[in-house]
Amino acid sequence: MSELAHPHPGALARFATYASVSVATILLLAKGWTYLHSGSVALLSSVADSALDLLASGLNLMAVRYALSPADEQHRFGHGKAEPLSALAQAAFMAGSGVLVIVQAVSRFHADAPVGDVTGGVAVMSLSIVLTTVLVVFQRYVVARTESLAIGADAMHYAGDVLMNLSVIAALLLSSRFGLTWADPVFGIAISIFVVVSAAIIARRGIDALMDRELPISDREQILAIAKQHPKVRHVHELRTRASGAQKFVQMHLVMDQGLSLLEAHRISDDVEKAIDALYPGADIIIHEDPDDIAEFHPPVGDALH
Repeated sequence: MSELAHPHPGALARFATYASVSVATILLLAKGWTYLHSGSVALLSSVADSALDLLASGLNLMAVRYALSPADEQHRFGHGKAEPLSALAQAAFMAGSGVLVIVQAVSRFHADAPVGDVTGGVAVMSLSIVLTTVLVVFQRYVVARTESLAIGADAMHYAGDVLMNLSVIAALLLSSRFGLTWADPVFGIAISIFVVVSAAIIARRGIDALMDRELPISDREQILAIAKQHPKVRHVHELRTRASGAQKFVQMHLVMDQGLSLLEAHRISDDVEKAIDALYPGADIIIHEDPDDIAEFHPPVGDALH
């Protein structure tokens, strides 16, 4: 019963990718059919976005599945970097689609073409808002449990889709009911700019992960505080942290009394490691013991926190 109430993070992440692919497929088919009957550029931008949602969700499905596979002889640090690679691919496709729709929308200014029947468009966009909102709520729950970069990027994109779909409805109504034909291309451009900006944010997060950016300063401060709480730890330095997918990596040097035996120093390190693991379950933690008043044989690496 507890397994159903608290599913394994890996299984939860996989289910989130299946849900994303399913929603993207339904919305792409519905929006594509409706666009053929309305000719709206704003709706076209949403169709393009849904097509990329499907592609991105498919990439996420493969990336998350690969990232969750255990470490092997060729990848001893695991496969978590598959997630930021997927995020970068998503960002590239999103940016490309945004630019293409902007070009199409600009040409529509000169054509001044009216939008056709919008009843179907409003209906399908309303359906999209409901399905997307449910998906985003679930994805954010999964991200809170797994810290998956790929699913987080998907959630960010779909959250923007909710606002995008509201904008498409406004554009359809303004163009058809009030004769404001310029509203359709204007909303199309605005939506596309939002897509491009979202792509840039997703790309930055992916690059940060691939470049082994440190964990947030609040996390590092917690790790240092835990290590320094041990009564026999005199100092902590050379703290290094990074994340690969949901996997956290922590390295540090503990300075202890040089009179301690190797066995005692090892026990102290184990105590600190267990305390950090309680904060980050499953983290890969490496601790090096340093005797006090002994100079390091190598220069320190940018230790911003002490």
